[in-house]
Amino acid sequence: MAQVITNSGHEDMIHHAVLDYYSRRLATCSSDQTIKIFEIEGEQHRLSDTLRGHEGAVWCVEWAHPKYGNILASCSYDGKILIWREQNNQWQKIMDFALHTASVNLLSWSPPETGCLLAAGSSDGAISVLEFKDANWNHTTFAAHPLGVNSVSWAPALAPGALFAAQPSTTANQTSTTPQRRLASGGSDNLVKIWDWDAAEGSWRETVALPGHSDWVRDVAWSPTPLTRTYLASASQDHTVRIWTTTQPGSGDANAWSATVLQFEAVCWRVSWSLSGNVLAVSTGDNRVSLWKERLGGGWETFKVLDG
Repeated sequence: MAQVITNSGHEDMIHHAVLDYYSRRLATCSSDQTIKIFEIEGEQHRLSDTLRGHEGAVWCVEWAHPKYGNILASCSYDGKILIWREQNNQWQKIMDFALHTASVNLLSWSPPETGCLLAAGSSDGAISVLEFKDANWNHTTFAAHPLGVNSVSWAPALAPGALFAAQPSTTANQTSTTPQRRLASGGSDNLVKIWDWDAAEGSWRETVALPGHSDWVRDVAWSPTPLTRTYLASASQDHTVRIWTTTQPGSGDANAWSATVLQFEAVCWRVSWSLSGNVLAVSTGDNRVSLWKERLGGGWETFKVLDG
């Protein structure tokens, strides 16, 4: 049964709401420049804290994996990325990153197997990747989409088929069971791009650009399940969602990817996969969320539509 928080305490539009790993806490963010933390107990909820630190609308909040502690990241129109940590039942801002010259639109934590990494996309056209290692924060920033970055998503830590391989394959001094650092991004240049970490160079390189959308790519989401092939969904203002599949996500050939196009009557804002990776949720500008699954014989079908 859905629980509705009718009095959030925010004084303006809420842009993002996300549960923590255990679904016991809810973080929300708003144009009122604040973040609110709710404790969830059964069908009851309680506002436990309000975090202030941004100087513009807060677009996105994301929880880190609990192995790194109670850590929350936020990004804002003010161009900043803030890292918050709870200690002794008190939330404190522990890091303030001003790496971008325009709005930071979205955040994404990496799978924990790859380390404690946070990717952020900005309207200045750049992606920044922050890493917490050896008690220090480091960062890398690189140009991604010249007209602005709207979304970022991490690939699963394992390559496609790695769980089922009798013997791990070896490429570029890595085996298929080595945790991989790979990103997808969507931009205002209508492109989806794949990025791979080059450990030898210490930098991110563009692996491939996937054309097909005719308007801004608003969101990208990598399916979390490392099956025999990889699934990547992209949502666009062109009223379509594309589901990209390949067995070679590290290939520089765009033809290695195939796309299934889902048509909608409104702008497609967000896409999100189930934990098992076999159900895709799509939110659209007509206040609907549709759920999709792949047919056994191929193709995709919707099996439920939720009206807002």
